[in-house]
Amino acid sequence: MSWRKELKKLADLAFSNPFSLQRIELERELLGREFVAEGSAWSRRGTRAAGERLNLEKIGVRAETALRQVAEYVSSGGALEREEREQYGDLVAYVLLYRQIAARTERELEEQKVVAGIWRSFRHDYGEMARILPEVAESLATAEHLFACLVQVHRAFLNIFDFIVGESPAIVALRAAVWQSIFTHDMRAYRDGLHSRMRDIPTLITGPTGTGKELVARAIGQSLYIPFEGVKERFLGSASQCFRPVNLAALSATLIESELFGHRRGAFTGAISDRVGWLEACPEYGAVFLDEIGELDGSLQVKLLRVTQQRTYCRIGETVEQVFSGKLIAATNRDLPQEIQAGRFRQDLFYRLCADQVSTPSLIEQFRQQPNDLPALVKYIAGKQVGPEWADRLAEQAMVWIARELGAEYAWPGNIRELEQTIRGVMLRGPGLDHPVTKALYAPGRGSAADRDLVWLEGAATCALSADELLGRYCTWAYFQLGTYERAAERLGVDRRTVKARIDSALLARLKELDRR
Repeated sequence: MSWRKELKKLADLAFSNPFSLQRIELERELLGREFVAEGSAWSRRGTRAAGERLNLEKIGVRAETALRQVAEYVSSGGALEREEREQYGDLVAYVLLYRQIAARTERELEEQKVVAGIWRSFRHDYGEMARILPEVAESLATAEHLFACLVQVHRAFLNIFDFIVGESPAIVALRAAVWQSIFTHDMRAYRDGLHSRMRDIPTLITGPTGTGKELVARAIGQSLYIPFEGVKERFLGSASQCFRPVNLAALSATLIESELFGHRRGAFTGAISDRVGWLEACPEYGAVFLDEIGELDGSLQVKLLRVTQQRTYCRIGETVEQVFSGKLIAATNRDLPQEIQAGRFRQDLFYRLCADQVSTPSLIEQFRQQPNDLPALVKYIAGKQVGPEWADRLAEQAMVWIARELGAEYAWPGNIRELEQTIRGVMLRGPGLDHPVTKALYAPGRGSAADRDLVWLEGAATCALSADELLGRYCTWAYFQLGTYERAAERLGVDRRTVKARIDSALLARLKELDRR
């Protein structure tokens, strides 16, 4: 392959989504017979990989070789076309990433002395590479900006790789979607200017309860662009301090308003001093995560709408406008279009949130697509619980218990939360652990009538449902059993409109399907 063709392929790969299936195809096309099949996508297999993928090592060698070939060609008087100059700039960025940054840990990239040393070496190599083609420096913007972008790329990769585990198509798609939420589909455009606009676009994360929505939010919130100041050799913010989660379902409307927007002393009973809210405390390069946004009171939805539209708000008891400079990330397990139809969620707020949506799959969807994701996830969670030295032993015990007590077809209604608690239980009480609540409600092999009668309680045994969700399921079950809204309302002691508004259409369809078996 000529260096020109190699240069183009390397440039395309350098700016591809590393978690996409397209990335694997680009690796295959570049390496040809040297390509090693290492799975359908880049993913953790229970514990952190000890080193790079084999394909990546080979690509790194080719990138360095291509860099030298271009330098030799230009030094001997050769001229590059405009597109080739751009591709050379892409190759420079790729080589700098893997030469200077990719081997560093998150902790090292938070230590100013370490960062300063990396930066000096980076700046030297950048100068040498850009000197060959001075116009390349213009296409890469400044060394400081490129350094900030490449550190962000590495940080985002580690966060997504660490927080999202599995090789099922649903999980592969999730990792790729999270990467796009951070960088968009066009990483060149992101580098050249979109990086400064991304915090203006909220991200909405949807999915069943317990499917890791906060982990996805954390992966995004801790991977935002943070500028680097070359003279002082430091970043203008800390990635580990920039993510601020707020669980809206755990607070009353008054507390939510105070927590989010802050208040002035004397604004209400108990306000004995001024309070800075989460929006004000969030740094310019940080993110506020609003978990369970579907539970937000209507009056607060109006105030939040103003934040998403104008980026402004007022503390309680003040008229002075404050500006929110960070990124807003929200999550819900509710069907927001259905909530809008029921009059519980504002349509205009939904439209402000829905441009960037990420959906987390249930565990049963993940395991049905890829059964091997279960042992990988068990090992990953075990490692988090007891450390790498004991992870294998605990994971083996947990898998024995799951196979014996629950079986391969278990639905995991509590999703990741339930799996975590199962592993903790095995850790505390051993593989002989009795789990009577789970077994009584969800054990496989029950008759269809029992499955139907208990399916509406899925998630309740593991405390994975909010009170509002449980009420909705109860209304749905009553309607299914009694046949009309009026009869269900009379039995439950509420208005028929309440029953109708609370119907969970997905659950109702599932109950009807089980009843037909």
